[in-house]
Amino acid sequence: MDTSSLQDMEAAKSPPMISLERKARPKKGPAEIFKTKLRRQLSCSVPKVKSTLTDFFPVVLWLPKYKIKEYGWGDLMSGLIVGIILVPQAIAYCLLAGLEPIYGLYTSFFGNIIYFILGTSRHVSVGIFSLMSLMVGQVVDREVYLAGFDLSDESKQSSLDSEWNITEDYSKTAINLTIKAFSMECGKECYAISIATALTFLAGVYQVLMAVFRMGFVSVYLSAPMLDGFATGASCTILTVQVKYLLGLKIPRHQGYGTVVVTWINIFKNIHNTNFCDMITSAICVAVLVGGKELQERYKNRLKMPLPTELVVVAVATIVSHFADLNGHYSSSISGAIPTGFIPPQVPNFELMPRLAVDAIPLAVISFAFTVSLSEMFAKKNGYTVRPNQEMLAIGFCNIIPSFFHCFTTSAALAKTMVKDSTGCQTQVSSVVSAFVVLLVLLFLAPFFYSLQKCVLACIIIVSLRGALRKFRDFPRLWRLSKIDAIVWMVTMSSVALISVEIGLLIGVVFSMICVVAQTQYPKVSLLGQIENTNHYEDMGDYNNLLSISKVKIFRFQAPLYYANKDFFLKSLYKAIGLEPFLEITRRRKLEKKAKERAAKKPDEDNGDVSIGLIANELDFHTIILDCSSMSFIDTTGITTLKGLLKEYKEVGINVILACCNTKVIDSLRRGSFFGSNDKEMYTMSFHTVHSAVSFAIDDAAASVNASSV
Repeated sequence: MDTSSLQDMEAAKSPPMISLERKARPKKGPAEIFKTKLRRQLSCSVPKVKSTLTDFFPVVLWLPKYKIKEYGWGDLMSGLIVGIILVPQAIAYCLLAGLEPIYGLYTSFFGNIIYFILGTSRHVSVGIFSLMSLMVGQVVDREVYLAGFDLSDESKQSSLDSEWNITEDYSKTAINLTIKAFSMECGKECYAISIATALTFLAGVYQVLMAVFRMGFVSVYLSAPMLDGFATGASCTILTVQVKYLLGLKIPRHQGYGTVVVTWINIFKNIHNTNFCDMITSAICVAVLVGGKELQERYKNRLKMPLPTELVVVAVATIVSHFADLNGHYSSSISGAIPTGFIPPQVPNFELMPRLAVDAIPLAVISFAFTVSLSEMFAKKNGYTVRPNQEMLAIGFCNIIPSFFHCFTTSAALAKTMVKDSTGCQTQVSSVVSAFVVLLVLLFLAPFFYSLQKCVLACIIIVSLRGALRKFRDFPRLWRLSKIDAIVWMVTMSSVALISVEIGLLIGVVFSMICVVAQTQYPKVSLLGQIENTNHYEDMGDYNNLLSISKVKIFRFQAPLYYANKDFFLKSLYKAIGLEPFLEITRRRKLEKKAKERAAKKPDEDNGDVSIGLIANELDFHTIILDCSSMSFIDTTGITTLKGLLKEYKEVGINVILACCNTKVIDSLRRGSFFGSNDKEMYTMSFHTVHSAVSFAIDDAAASVNASSV
């Protein structure tokens, strides 16, 4: 309802407006800022050197203060449990990476040791991760295929024999590489690990460069729905490429787009070749693994430690496969020989890196995004802080240094981190314990996994995807919470699963950014009314019992004003106000013309001036107040739009003033001369509150009426 004249008088009697004076802050030029930062970075002193070293090696700060009695037992138990879980997963995930099992053990060992020295999180478990293994495997298989090698499992030649030599004739399928550490012809498996280490080295270099140049902001563009969709889509791909092992089918991994669709088509085409021994083993292992996970979740409050289901399954399956000779009698695929000890380190092949430079970018981004987000999540949960930039450095060196020791890309893993947190982990000493467990396997126990069936490893991988695949069940809830987030999740998941992991990631990032832009391009707009007996104003479309101010329209635009939404701003303003100035000007000109023609026909009747005077008095308001409280910035196009708006409404006798502008918007308007020369009209065109703008509009209109009456 409209306010009475009494309310207008009360608004006019508001306390006098106080003009705030901006602080004078000295502005430094870009050159001066650069010199200051450079001087600060290049300055050298003993305290700064000490601070730099302790920042780079956080372990030297907390390890001397380690409380053995308080932390020792929790770190020991969590380290042992994670190590027990880590060993079968490290072997299994090599199926995804297209590499020999020994490399997964190397990756898990070195990742834990290096993060112990460089990391700032107390709980994150760094090592082999399914998504990273999948992305590495796709690049490895592509390059191996382009090199002319056969991708089928039967063609695998172990590169781990004592002489590192290949005796078969690869005249048609082999590629000769000059590798300084080998100086001999490189076979398929040797070439595969050369690709993986070069890719890992590049990913680590990217991550270190991102940390050096403070480019952690890149992770800001990886929204939570997008990352969840990416993980779920990648899990669908992982599930698909592992099904062939469950059924014992000999199908090479598809190269190119549409891996999920093409692989399922090939599976059904070759379903008659199913190995029933592998299929039965897979069914039993999946049932045991899922049953163990369900028991773990149901009785997690009663169990003092997670059930080592994977280790039990691997141990029992290996024993059964060995004594029943499943490989000899039923042609069941097995892991094969896993040598003990460490292979001599070698420099990653720099000749391969130009071909892998682009492939390493998504690996680097996803790896550090998961690591930083998990670090911050568990730090917040346990009441301490981490340094994101140091986390990027840590994960970068967790890739660079291990790449010299035949390792592939690492990242923080959610499942193992949750296990560490739930089993009493206090510090990264638990990572050293886990690395020690892996070391025992590397030095003594690796040969015992010779008879382990690949279908058992595939079962471990598939069951580990339960968390990501359960996101499908959460989709209705996400849709109710935010339809835009749900659409981002669905688009990213579908793109990753149906096209490829890399293209899906790119589509997800671009689409989520488009959604953000779309929300600012078409924001919510509203007319405001006064809350009774207060100086506050709210949306008249959302609240009842608001008072509309007589002769004043208050318009709120809830977004920045820039080139992409300036047309929507104008259209929504015209629609809300009910007056488009250009059309009003045209209408008045037509009426003036008709009045003049009528006066010309009847010169004796003095009606022309009366008609023209009535034209200007038909409007029911005299001021438009733009509430800019939600306007975070304004660009040059937005300034030009406001200038044009001011001019057009002025021609029809309507004043436009601003309220609640932040200093950034005011500075932009001042630079654009919006307030006139020397900002002389600033204090009559911009106000700190909506109420002060309303009071000014009423006072100004009353003063104009008094002046005209005199």
